[in-house]
Order: sequence, then structure tokens, then C-alpha cells
Amino acid sequence: MIKKRMEGCLKGFVSIHVEGYFIERFINMCKSQNIYLWNIEKKNDIYLTTNIGIKDFKRIKRIAKKTKCKVGIEGKKGIPFILNRYKKRKIFVLMMILLILILFILSRFIWNIEIKITGENLKEEDILNSLSENGLYIGEKKNDIDVKEIINNIRLARNDVSWIGIEIKGTNAIVEVVEAEEKPEIVDENEYCNIISNKEGRIIKINANSGTAMVKPGDIVKEGSLLIAGWMEGKYTGTRFVRAMGEIQACVWYTEKGSVKLKETKKEKTGNMEKKYALNINNFRINLYKKLSKFEKYDTIYETKKLKIFSNFYIPVELIQCNNYEIKEVDINYTLEEAKEEAKRRAEEKLNEQIEDKEKIDNITVNYTIKEDTVEAEVTYEVFENIGTNEKIVF
Repeated sequence: MIKKRMEGCLKGFVSIHVEGYFIERFINMCKSQNIYLWNIEKKNDIYLTTNIGIKDFKRIKRIAKKTKCKVGIEGKKGIPFILNRYKKRKIFVLMMILLILILFILSRFIWNIEIKITGENLKEEDILNSLSENGLYIGEKKNDIDVKEIINNIRLARNDVSWIGIEIKGTNAIVEVVEAEEKPEIVDENEYCNIISNKEGRIIKINANSGTAMVKPGDIVKEGSLLIAGWMEGKYTGTRFVRAMGEIQACVWYTEKGSVKLKETKKEKTGNMEKKYALNINNFRINLYKKLSKFEKYDTIYETKKLKIFSNFYIPVELIQCNNYEIKEVDINYTLEEAKEEAKRRAEEKLNEQIEDKEKIDNITVNYTIKEDTVEAEVTYEVFENIGTNEKIVF
């Protein structure tokens, strides 16, 4: 039965209806003459539908005449009829074959690298360069990529990577990277060490639990200055070396500058925007728009999206969306006092990015400099911080 149906699909078959008072006799005569019918559906006592092979269809005309039944064709199916249907559409068929061939060829290459980074200091661009140096890049054949070798090479070459995993899915390479935590230099508890300054500042308080304090409150220290020495003087023991321990609090200075012109031109967005599109095919750009922007002045922000057919089947085509935001230029005239406040605000904005705990700020100093049409503000924050780091004593 299955063989007959497969043969029918390959050679073609027709769906027919049979109508008459002797349809049972019609079916029996077909069986007796080895004419195969399948998917027989009896609608009522005098009407049924069924499938029959093309060659057998010619043979049932005599049976229909003998049983006084009417036979009609409802549909033609199978490969011969499909080919005949598209016989006049040769270009379409060729294009479909060409498309399937292109997709097959594209499926053998990597067209997208998706990077997932766990950590703050690792940069996607650096990871892409490391992958490229080791043989994983856009356009590389999948069969030529040795995932294990690439992983081992990157882990050996980069101390800032603690783990890396690479998975190839379709034409997409998914790369997961975990940043290695920077390990501070560890000084063994049994080793002698000093405490030195790791920042420039003014000593506020110093308590030496072990070792000898080398500075006092009010002293100005630079980065690398000795704060607590890893040795102690005893009346009876003389000089003996120890592991310096203690707490040092200092006033640390942070300084930034901000400048403002008395007459400035500021760009403002009007709220109007237009979208234009382009295609990037292997670094060849095709603009899908003919006219330039309708705005006289504007800022452009590009959004790039790689095209894919399935979830992980990327193709070497990028859709570029050009968002043009209309801008207008506004002239601002500052008074001297307004310029001072704005210059101070700009300097403080830079400082606030450097200082995490703003509650530690003890004092703010501002110095202004006026040069022709420019006002410059130099802002200094005095921040209370614990300073000092261990340094091993080398004999």
C-alpha cells in the first residue's frame, strides 16, 4: 500500500469522485482488476471520493460504463503535475534553485559573532581582536574553526580572562567571556613589610598598631611615601623587623577644571526626526533613499541590525537605520556670575564621576580665572580617605 502511494506521488495521481447506484460493485471490480484506490471517503450511498494513479485512471472508464457510474476529476497531484504547473515559470524555478544553493553555501560560514561579557573592564572590541587572531572571524568557514584550540590560546594569552566558552549555532558564533578578578599583591603574614601611601594628601590621623609611624598629622605625603615602617626600636631588644599594621586617614585632593564662554552657541533638538535605510553587503553600502535630509541642520544616529533568516541563521547583510534628528542653534549670553556658576557646575560634574562616596567631602575650593571672553573654574574637593598599602621589605 505504501509502495503504491509513493509510486502515485512520483508518477502522479488524481483525486476523483464516483457517483452512481452501484458504487460498491465499482470498487469490487477495481480490486478484481488490481486497480489500487486509496483515501476512499463515502459521502452517501451513491457518492464517494478517492485517489487513483494516472495509468489506472484510464482503465476505470470501462468499469464505470459497466456499473453505470459517473466519474469526475477533482484534482491532479504529484510531481509530474507540479513540474507541469511551473513549466512556464522557468525563471522562477531557476531563482528558487539558485536561492537554495546560495543559502546552502552561506550556511557553511560564520556571519555573526555574539559576545556576552561578565565583568566591567573587558571590552568587546578586544575580545573580537583576540578571536580574529586565533581564527574566529566573520566570513570564516565553520569546518576550519577549532573551538578548543581558540579557547586554550585566548586563556593562555590573556590574564584578564578567567573563562571563555564558544558555541557555534547555524551561522552564529556565541562567545561567553568571564573577566578574571585582579588579584592584589599578597604579602605573607610572616613576612616583614612597610605601609606606604597610595595617594597624595595631608595626614589627618595615624595609628601604628605594629611598626613605627614615620609621619604625623598635618604632614603632606606623596604617592609612595613611607607611612609606617616595618621595624621597631626597643630599649633591650634593639631594632627588630615586624609586619607594619595600622590605620592612616588623610585628606586627599581631587581637582578638575571647567570653562565657559560668555557667548556660546548651544545645539537643541526640535523633536522632529526622519528615518532612512541602507543595506551593507560585505562592506558595500547601498542607500535605499534618493533624497538628502529635509532638515537644514541635524544629528545622525545609526542603528545597525544584522539580518537573519532563522534564530541563528545570519546572512552577510546588515540593515542600517539612519535616524536624523533636527537641531537648532541657540545663542546663549551669560553674565559674569552665570558663567562662573556654569563653569563650576561643569568642573563638579567631572569630579563627581571620580568620587563614589560624596559624603566624605570635607571642603570645596573654587578658583576662577577670567581670560577675555572665557571664565574658567578650578574646583578642588578635599576628601577624607583611608590610605596606605603594604610593601614587602627586601633585604
